[in-house]
Amino acid sequence: MKYRIYIDEVGNPDLGSSDNLNHRFLSLTGVVVELEYVRTTLYPQIEELKKTFFQAHPDEPLILHRKEILKAKPPFEALSNPETRRRFDEQMLQLLSTWQYTVISVCLDKKRHKDTYATWRYDPYHYCLAVLLERYVLFLKHRGCKGDVFAESRGGKEDMRLKKSFKRLWEEGSQYIEPTSFQEVLTSRQLKVKLKKNNVAGLQLADILAHPSRNEILEEQGLLGRQIGPFARKVIKILQDKYDQHSGRISGAGKKFI
Repeated sequence: MKYRIYIDEVGNPDLGSSDNLNHRFLSLTGVVVELEYVRTTLYPQIEELKKTFFQAHPDEPLILHRKEILKAKPPFEALSNPETRRRFDEQMLQLLSTWQYTVISVCLDKKRHKDTYATWRYDPYHYCLAVLLERYVLFLKHRGCKGDVFAESRGGKEDMRLKKSFKRLWEEGSQYIEPTSFQEVLTSRQLKVKLKKNNVAGLQLADILAHPSRNEILEEQGLLGRQIGPFARKVIKILQDKYDQHSGRISGAGKKFI
């Protein structure tokens, strides 16, 4: 079996903005799915959901995006109808519950990071990616499987930063994982990057899960500062059965606050 981890980023890696509460935290959420399952189940069922509620056509792929869905913005304006919204939310929650995937989320407090390491700091994105992929490597080793890594394209300079960070981990390892361990289970030394418009099912799933997962972690730390909405709360409940627990517990494996 071959797995793929689809990564979605919430926040930005700029340390200079860490004093602003709206930009204080950076999180990476990885959704691990077996590739054959993506082909046979995840992708077809996501496309069927789109056709049912939004009349999506193959010539113009519709891309699920949490923010637009939440606000019922085009092309999701059908969700402004309360009954349609109710049915969509119900079906989405059922799919999120029944699909086979594993979630690993890492959230970094950039302000504490900046204040603690006044003269020496990791790049925030590289730090989060290292912690995320350490857990992905352990996930693969635990199952005796291999996998690769897939992220959403953010544009030229951002994509180069992503790829450089990944290559560094492949070649040098991390603080806790030797490079040979990365190389033994990751099938490519190159990070795969594609635009959201390419209609990658795993990236759309990661987009839906990333904010609820991040907010759950911040709420646990007493750092969220607002209430979590009813739908997101239901997603968080589902996530408790989806977080990686290879160590026997979610904390430190499926969820990590730095």
